[in-house]
Amino acid sequence: MASDSLKLYAGIYVALVALAASKWLFFHIPAFGYWDAFAATMIAASLKTTLIVGYYQHLRSENRSLTYLMALSLGLVLLLMAAASYSVT
Repeated sequence: MASDSLKLYAGIYVALVALAASKWLFFHIPAFGYWDAFAATMIAASLKTTLIVGYYQHLRSENRSLTYLMALSLGLVLLLMAAASYSVT
């Protein structure tokens, strides 16, 4: 049992390192423009966040109500950021 858990967390750690390294790679691939690299970086960051929250912070094993509460707070933060971005320009 502990060995399976160790393998899972080691695999997630390797995936996190690979996603972190991919951000550098996206900006150094000649075929990617700036906005393509930026979009790929945001997708990689979202995947990293999902892995960290789901496994290392054990949100996958929590009650669904807590998961919905976290999703709601994320949505509200995104709305706040969108509203703040209009006041910057």
